[in-house]
Amino acid sequence: MLNINCITVGAFHVNTYLIEDVATHKLAIIDTGETAELAQYIQNKVPSIEIDKILLTHGHLDHAGSLCNLQKITSASTYLPRLEKPLFEALPQQGDWFGASHMNRECGRIDQWVDNGDVIELGETTLKFISTPGHTPGQGCYYDEENIFVGDTLFAGSIGRTDLPMGNHQLMEESLIKLFELPESLTVYSGHGNKTTLKQERLTNPFLNFLR
Repeated sequence: MLNINCITVGAFHVNTYLIEDVATHKLAIIDTGETAELAQYIQNKVPSIEIDKILLTHGHLDHAGSLCNLQKITSASTYLPRLEKPLFEALPQQGDWFGASHMNRECGRIDQWVDNGDVIELGETTLKFISTPGHTPGQGCYYDEENIFVGDTLFAGSIGRTDLPMGNHQLMEESLIKLFELPESLTVYSGHGNKTTLKQERLTNPFLNFLR
């Protein structure tokens, strides 16, 4: 079982997640934002906390751009989908793509590349990784028996954009079909906006008519 704390940061209002395995109190971060806000939040916690893992859903600057800030204050192992390597390595140029060179970021260190079906242990919680490309080449989701952290694959009432560099709409549709093969009771924690459930999105999301 997980305790989940959503911390929204940065100009893009990215949801970062501080998750805790209830049984062992092991902690992980899911996505970093692009500013130092999350690192400052962790540093200001009293008593101080130790992060065990950093899990990245994809390599866009608003989700992975503050990795270096976190790696300066924690020895946590960092995980990234293997297919995201080219996009992640473009962090020093990503701001330029949008005319915002001040948002270019250093890459940081990746300790473990993850592939579809991989399992990550956080204390007594088992997180599985499902690859859901489309928004980016290697965007993926981490889930347990109750929750799924989807990055920019799915939102409450919407889906991830595919018109950005390296996006692919056909892959997005295929990924959404795969995503909705998971239990519909899963609570969905997205990279932006409010939490939802797979069941709610299947019933009401106007971008998922092809699933009905």
